[in-house]
Amino acid sequence: MPELPVREVVLLRLLLSTGTAALEEVERCLKPYGMNDSDFRTLMMIYCSPGGRASPGELCDAAQQGPTNMTRIANVLVKLGFVTRSTSAEDRRRVELSITPSGRKFARKVLPGLFPRVLGAFANLTATEKKTLAHLLRRVAANIDNLTASDPRP
Repeated sequence: MPELPVREVVLLRLLLSTGTAALEEVERCLKPYGMNDSDFRTLMMIYCSPGGRASPGELCDAAQQGPTNMTRIANVLVKLGFVTRSTSAEDRRRVELSITPSGRKFARKVLPGLFPRVLGAFANLTATEKKTLAHLLRRVAANIDNLTASDPRP
C-alpha cells in the first residue's frame, strides 16, 4: 500500500506496545492486593487530594474513567477499606470519597515497591532524553485530543 504512512504506523505501534507492556507490569504488581491500575491510580489521586478526599466526578476527569467505572472503582476501594464514601458537609448532594488510615498505609507500603520498575523503564535514557520524550508525548497527546474533539462519530 504505497500511501501507508509507515513511519507513523511504526511509531503508533511502538507507543501502543510500550504502553501495554507498562500497564501489564503495573497490574502484575497490584494483582496480589486485589487491585488494578485504575483502582490504584484513583486511590493515589484521593491520597494526593486536599484533605485526602475527592468527588467521583472530579476523579472521573482526572482518571479518564466514565461514571460507571468510577462507581466500580469506588466500590472496590470501599470494600478494601481504603476509602469511605460520604455526603459532603458543604453540599449534601455531593458524594465524597475520603482516604482512610488503612488506605494511606497501603499507599505508603506499595508505592515505593513500584519505584524500581518505573526507574528501570527509563534507565538507559539521559535526563535530556527524558525531558524530550515527555515533551514529545505531550504533543502527541494534544494531537490525539484534537482529533477526538473534532470527531463527529459517537
